[in-house]
This record gives sequence, C-alpha cells and structure tokens, in this order.
Amino acid sequence: MAPQQQQVEEDEHVYTLDEALTALGFGKFQYLVLGYAGLGSMVDAVEVMILSFIGPAVKSQWGLSSTQETLITTVVFAGMLIGAYFWGILADNYGRRKSLLIVAIVTTVSAFLSSFSPNYISLLILRMLVGTGLGGGPVYGSWFLEFVPSRNRGMWMVIYSTFWTIGTILEALLAMIIMPRLGWRWLLALSSIPSFAALLLYIFTVESPRYLCAEGRISDAHDILRKIAVVNQTKLPPGMLVSDQVTQLDEEEELLRPRANKIFNFKTGLSSSLMLLSPQLLRITLLMWVVYFGNSFAYYGIILLTSQFSAGESQCFSVALHVKNDTSLYTDAFITSLAELPGLLISAVVVEKVGRKYSMALMYIMGSLFLFPLVVPQNEALTTALLFGARIWFIGTFTLAGVYCPEIYPTSVRSTGCGVASAVGRIAGMVSPIVAVQLVRGCHQMAAIILFEVVVILSAISVLLFPVETKGRELVDHVSL
Repeated sequence: MAPQQQQVEEDEHVYTLDEALTALGFGKFQYLVLGYAGLGSMVDAVEVMILSFIGPAVKSQWGLSSTQETLITTVVFAGMLIGAYFWGILADNYGRRKSLLIVAIVTTVSAFLSSFSPNYISLLILRMLVGTGLGGGPVYGSWFLEFVPSRNRGMWMVIYSTFWTIGTILEALLAMIIMPRLGWRWLLALSSIPSFAALLLYIFTVESPRYLCAEGRISDAHDILRKIAVVNQTKLPPGMLVSDQVTQLDEEEELLRPRANKIFNFKTGLSSSLMLLSPQLLRITLLMWVVYFGNSFAYYGIILLTSQFSAGESQCFSVALHVKNDTSLYTDAFITSLAELPGLLISAVVVEKVGRKYSMALMYIMGSLFLFPLVVPQNEALTTALLFGARIWFIGTFTLAGVYCPEIYPTSVRSTGCGVASAVGRIAGMVSPIVAVQLVRGCHQMAAIILFEVVVILSAISVLLFPVETKGRELVDHVSL
C-alpha cells in the first residue's frame, strides 16, 4: 500500500523544464551539444575570417578594382542578412533541428563549390550563398542555450563563443600556410572542412526540449529529457513535466506555435516578425538592433582595418608608417585574432559577477579608448597593439550580446529575435568595408575612426537602456500579451 501511495503522490507532483534541467545538471550530454553548436560557430568564424585574405588575392589575380574587391565581402554579409532573418523564423516555427540541417547543407555545398569559381560573377553568387548559410549562426546559439541550466548559463554561453575565436585563429594560421604556397582556391576548399563535419554529425542532434514544450509537445520533450538523464547518469525530478507557463494564447500568439505538419507560409513568418515589434518587445527589439549593428560594425571593422594597415594600403602621409610585404597581413591577422582569447576570458569572469548590461557598457568604453588614438596614423607596432586591444573588448561585447539576446527573448520568438538582430548586424557588415577600406584608402582615416567611435558610444548607451538584467533569470517561453 505504501508503494502505491508513493506512486500516487509522485503522479500529483509536477516540475517545469527549468527544474528538470537543473536536476539533470550540465553533464556529458550538454558537452556533446556544446561541441556541435561550437562547430557551427567555428564554421561562421572561418568563412568570415577568410574574407580578409581572398579579397586582395582575387583582386591581384583577376585585375579587379577596389570596388569589386569590396563587393566580395559585401555580398557575403548580404547573404547573411537574408539567411539570419529566414533561419530564425524557420527555427521558431518548425524547430531548431530542421533549421540546423538546411543551414549545414547550404553552407557546405556553396562553400566548397566557391573554390572552383571560374570567374568573378560566379564567385560572388556562391559566396552570397555561403553568407545565406552563415546567417543560421544564431540558431546554433539558441539551440545550445535551451539545453543549459539557468545557473552559470552566461559562463557556458561565453565558453560556446570561444569556438568562434578558435575558428578565427585556425583560419589565420591556415592562411599563413596555404596562401603563399597554394593560393586562395585551396584556402577556400580546405576552409569548408568544418562545414562538412557539421553536416555529417547532424545525425546525432536532437530537438530542443524547450522548443517542444513551447509547442505543447510535452511527451516529446520528456523523451529528450530522459535521454539526457541517461547520458548524464542523473535523474529527473519525481512527477510529471509541465510547460513553464500555462497561458491563454490568443489568435495572434497561436500563429507563433504552428504544428509540425504545416507548410511554410508568409503569414506565419510575418507574424513572428511583427511580434518582435509588439508593445511588450518593441523597446528590447530596437535597442538590440542598435547593439548588434554596433558590434558587427566595430568587430568586422577592426578585422578590415588590420588588413588595410598591414598591407600598407594607406600611404597618405609623408612618413612611412607601414611596411609592405607578403606575410604582414597574415601575421597581423593572426596576432590580432589572439586578442580574442583574453577578451573571452574577461567575458567569462564578468558575465556572472557583474551581469550582462554593465559588462557590455564597460567593454564598449574600453574598446573606444583603444581605437581613439588611430584617428591619426601611428607606427606599425603601435597600430597593431591598439587594434589588438580594441579587439579584446569588442569580442567581449559581441560575446555578451550573444548571451543576452537569446536570454531576453521568449522561446516562441527567440530564434526570430536573434536572427533579425543578427540580420541588422549584417547590414553593419556590409557598411563597414566602405568605412574601413574605402575611407582609409581615400586618406580619410580620421573620419573612419570617428565614425567607429560614434557607433560604439551609441551602442553603449543602448545597452544601459535595456529594461532588465538577465543574469540568473529563468528563460521565458511566451510573450505576455
């Protein structure tokens, strides 16, 4: 009788997904999820970092103009803009896992084929398709986040971001080895290996239990949680899994929770996007757009400034400030990439102690201080040191925004919110070559740096205007209407 009574009591108990994840802990299962999501982040880093190297090489081989060289970078970010918006909607309405598969296919095929581009136009088209696939980067982050217990969630998201840095460092090393010997085609081909790996390892991925709960698929979510318990060698809480929030969903929010057998339609995607501009989320969304624009503008600008200064392209002054040689670009790109390691370490320390908002604001200020002396040309060593310092802090803001954005948006629009914010950041990626390349080459270095400073300061102000701090805060599933 006692065992039966105990079973009845357990059946009466309920637990939420956050309680389940806390009980299961961060174990072997989450490490495997981290590894796959991190591989996706490495793919993004490799394909973005490669832009610093193939542009000058293709320009020299095919006799391109400076504008045509810049367009090779611009079309990638244009593709990322499109992809970031589309993949976010797809992930929120049809699942994270389906989106991860399509992202891997598009990126892998187009990245590999671009190494065989017979002419300039085909290279632009294929690199734009690569950018479209890379736009799915935020889906990897959202997917990983939804397996992580709320405790120390910020630290684990920073650790996830280290895969991006590893990708940039490895790509710089690969370029140093491959470019002088085999050329840009081999660099493109070998750089597609991580995306091939992501495609092959996809079969081991599972759907996010948080997404399943938000969709009302509690039984499917419970099956995933049981798998986590087995792999982690832990136990679920006694009782029955329930959705974190039991709410009355009106017709508008119901559009955010389509069933799996629906066909993609414009109305579904549009309603997800419009939810970001609802009164409850409007302030968050607009501020997030400014922050993502500022992060991309500053981060990619630093990378492009490094290539410009290292290549000795800016010879507008009487003093020889830069030394032209074939290896300086790869060396300086590698050195400044190493700056991301201390940047990530600092982020990991402050994200849980100081919080997301104030940490980002402080990093914007520090980055602007390192960037400011470049309003006037400096010698090569000092220029590299200043770019190194600025990149420490701007990778920090980039990383912490990647933690804060998926935390502040509810599950029903999380990937869409992060995807659209990322798309806005891609607009900055399209604009930054004009500032970092065209202005510097046109002897307007002071104007370029001042523009960077203005954008960074506006981003710092926007961070302080966010309504909530998400440190230690449980993830929300639905928009409160």
